[in-house]
Amino acid sequence: MSFVSSLASIFASGPAVRRVTPAEASKLVDQGQAILVDVREPDEWAETGVAAPAHLVSLSEIQGSVGKELAGKHGDKEIIFYCRSGGRSAAAAKAFAQQGLRTANAGGIRDWIDAGLPVRRI
Repeated sequence: MSFVSSLASIFASGPAVRRVTPAEASKLVDQGQAILVDVREPDEWAETGVAAPAHLVSLSEIQGSVGKELAGKHGDKEIIFYCRSGGRSAAAAKAFAQQGLRTANAGGIRDWIDAGLPVRRI
């Protein structure tokens, strides 16, 4: 199955993913209850910067060993994803939720920036 058909099947089925605001995501990360993951591509990270507490794992890496490592290392916490507009983060959150992990979608980087939350340049 190709990566694109894999994502299509994730959107078509599986558990619903909780949506959180950037402020909620930031609070959960600050409290040690969650991690934040930016699933955009490296050129996007460089263009806009990233949420200060974010782990950087592009969506293309999520289905491989990097995604498994992330789940294994942080499976005790909620994993909150964001991307450019919320679509890729929804796909990543659903894929991880199908593995029995607690996930949420925080939407897009613009939501984070508009909420006045810290961004770091890479």
